[in-house]
Amino acid sequence: MPTTVTASPETCAWGYLDASLAPVAEIDSGAEIVIETVSGGPDHLPPTGGGFHVPPELFDIHARSERMLPGHILTGPVAVRGAAPGGVLAVEILDIALRQDWGWNLIRPLAGTLPEDFQTGRVETIPLDLDANVARLSWGLTLPLRPFFGVMGVAPPPNWGRISSIQPRAHGGNIDNKELVAGTTLYLPIFNQGALFSCGDGHAAQGDGEVCVTAIETALTGHFRLSLRDDLDLSFPRAETPTHLITMGMHEDLDRCVEMALRDMIGWITARAGISREDAYMLCSLAGDLRITQTVNGNKGVHMMMETALLDGTAQ
Repeated sequence: MPTTVTASPETCAWGYLDASLAPVAEIDSGAEIVIETVSGGPDHLPPTGGGFHVPPELFDIHARSERMLPGHILTGPVAVRGAAPGGVLAVEILDIALRQDWGWNLIRPLAGTLPEDFQTGRVETIPLDLDANVARLSWGLTLPLRPFFGVMGVAPPPNWGRISSIQPRAHGGNIDNKELVAGTTLYLPIFNQGALFSCGDGHAAQGDGEVCVTAIETALTGHFRLSLRDDLDLSFPRAETPTHLITMGMHEDLDRCVEMALRDMIGWITARAGISREDAYMLCSLAGDLRITQTVNGNKGVHMMMETALLDGTAQ
């Protein structure tokens, strides 16, 4: 049976990642772990009397956990035995399940992709129909659910100190990539002994960009397999779906994000397919897809997707 980490004031850090945090669990490389998460502060709770299920530990976290920095409620960190700086942690996302029948979405003045355009803040409670796997929006639209974790990351380099969970960087963190659903593997460079993996910021659905600051924010349970990969050498996160390779760029400047994601994809293609950098660059132009991951986290995100069948000689 996999180890399970429940959300509580003892297992959650509110708003930050820090290499000095003691692990809440330790597992062997290749072992599975189930991690429960919650989302949001007191202002994001659904109206009383609405009949929604609120995980009881969320109230306990609100009452007893200090919000150290602006950011998310993260469960972890989980240590992996044998993990050391310079290595790579493979996070296989085996399953993601919703923990509640509602989510929330926030618009905040002076934030988001159009910070000057919306001067009235609001928080919307969005009912989630778990049987039909849809969200029911206030104007009648039913939106399919595709849950994923906005935040998955290892502890940052020790010299960074305590950092907000909002900005994604080399350690991963608030990646907000909607492709990281069940069946996907995320690869993260390791900066500390044990790697120290945390996750949170559950999303029931999100578009590329996450333009108004938030997705459908909700509580999720993640079932992961955490493995050390000595055969990989990474300086920035990558991911692999059943059909695509994904590289990522994260920076305040979207142009830099594009360059980062593209350069990393060229390197991955040349290593995997054995073709020249020029051929890989051409293939990225002919068949690679650059997508805007998010534009609201301080460090923006761009990811590039390349169909693996084109590299393995199986495309028709």
